[in-house]
Amino acid sequence: MTISLYAASVPVFKQMLNALSGVLSKAEAHATAKNIEPSVFLQARLAPDMFSLVRQVQIAVDFAKGVSSRLAEIEVPKYEDSEVTFADLQALISKVLAHLDAIKPEQIDGKEGIEIITREGTPKEKRFTGQAYLLTYGLPQFFFHVTTAYAILRHNGVEIGKRDYMGAF
Repeated sequence: MTISLYAASVPVFKQMLNALSGVLSKAEAHATAKNIEPSVFLQARLAPDMFSLVRQVQIAVDFAKGVSSRLAEIEVPKYEDSEVTFADLQALISKVLAHLDAIKPEQIDGKEGIEIITREGTPKEKRFTGQAYLLTYGLPQFFFHVTTAYAILRHNGVEIGKRDYMGAF
């Protein structure tokens, strides 16, 4: 039995972005309940050389929209990355979920062999087939940033667990 490229991408991105939205809601509620300035969480990082929570969310969202768009061979939406509040991050996630909802299986399925080039024209240029791009680059990158966002909040005392990380499936 085979699995479609669409089934391995868009539904996975949607599940995890919805879960990330839920985790952010819990973080905001925790900050309010404990009288913690929200920026404490939003600018938190696990190590000095890692990105903050805000940037982790932005990058996760970028991978969800970018990978799906490239596989569907449609233009990748460009956003400003100007989010500074929990509400801003929620709006960003909602915007990307709406974009993902507009991508249909037939736009992605069968694109396993298309060529996808990242960072074209730079020393970091990489060439992938559609399948390799999703499975060896896109999904691992996406999960790294979603997991890091979760870990930042968990590390800072937000009461979240595996069920929150996974979301509804």
